[in-house]
Amino acid sequence: MALLSVADAFRLVLADAQPLPAVDAPLTDAYGRVLAQDLAARRSQPPAAVSAMDGYAVRAADVAQAGARLKVVGEVAAGRPFDRAIGPGEAARIFTGGVLPAGADAVVVQEQTTREGDAVVIGRPTRPGKNVRPEGLDFKEGEVLFARGHRLAARDLSLVAGMNHAAVPVHRRPRVATFATGDELVPPGATPGPGQIVYSNGFALMALFRAEGAEVIDLGIVRDRLDETVAAVRRARDLGADVLVTTGGASVGDHDLVQQAFKAEGASMSFWRIAMRPGRPLMHGLVGAMHVLGLPGNPVSSYICALLFGVPLIRRLAGRTDLESEVETAILGADLAENDERADYLRATLARDSQGRLVATAFPLQDSSTMGRLARADCLILREPFEPAAAAGTPCRIVKLAL
Repeated sequence: MALLSVADAFRLVLADAQPLPAVDAPLTDAYGRVLAQDLAARRSQPPAAVSAMDGYAVRAADVAQAGARLKVVGEVAAGRPFDRAIGPGEAARIFTGGVLPAGADAVVVQEQTTREGDAVVIGRPTRPGKNVRPEGLDFKEGEVLFARGHRLAARDLSLVAGMNHAAVPVHRRPRVATFATGDELVPPGATPGPGQIVYSNGFALMALFRAEGAEVIDLGIVRDRLDETVAAVRRARDLGADVLVTTGGASVGDHDLVQQAFKAEGASMSFWRIAMRPGRPLMHGLVGAMHVLGLPGNPVSSYICALLFGVPLIRRLAGRTDLESEVETAILGADLAENDERADYLRATLARDSQGRLVATAFPLQDSSTMGRLARADCLILREPFEPAAAAGTPCRIVKLAL
């Protein structure tokens, strides 16, 4: 049976994934989330004409020539509007952000004036509108400033608040449950017995998923028993997980029980072997509405499969359209042999050469169990099936690994 291509597997993982329903999120929880509806301003900004400088609010007709002498009839500060109009020959002391009084149509900056008791002498001519921010300069009430599908950046939140929204309609955060299978696993800090190893995969995966804005449910370690594996799948579903990600037990050995557990819970499986390295024994299916991803147990395979398939799935559910990691170009720092029928994702370091070009150098050892090299890697070098040998200095495609 031919192995499924990475592209076909990617398509199947996303085939039944749709953005999750909308919720109202407070601005303190809105960063990085995707709007489920258009967002319109509930007010104009500024809501009235205001001064852009400290100075004097005047009628431009009174200060068309230098040397005009005006009577100061009051003071305007931000948040304290003047309660009367400015008449001919009058001015009001005004501070930045103060509402322009009725009758005034310009502001003379204080550096261009001389105060003489209750009068002010204007040193330069001033035209209408000078140093005034008109009503609605930034935006107007009812104006749609963010479209549905927009992902909110940090700088957007100031604008949303200025639009007078305390909460925004965004797609619900995906809930991702995780568990690992294996009698050989013990938690960090424990003393492993004969044949046991310290459980490590889940901590990288949970951090990766949280960085994508998901809520993570940690179901821990499950022993190699079918009833316990089925119970863990059921618990993830009962806790409302949108995605269940498992590590280990994804192959076809006697103790690889994850696919059996998925099927026992009524899963429809879309695939369970793909043409990639590392990560050949990768599974995907649906248990009801819950997506299930069965990742390999080797830590490098687990992480790379989560990055290539789990992250895009979470992004789709969160309403994002930028699903895949950005592919960049570098040059090879070392020769690479020809590739076989599987797509390769090689751990590599990055540096700059004397010309400022990115140089990606693959680790000589690419074993999927070597966590140390994954931790030291800056990127993955992407190689297609049957790609020919490539010499150092030739172009290659890379995906940078995030912090």
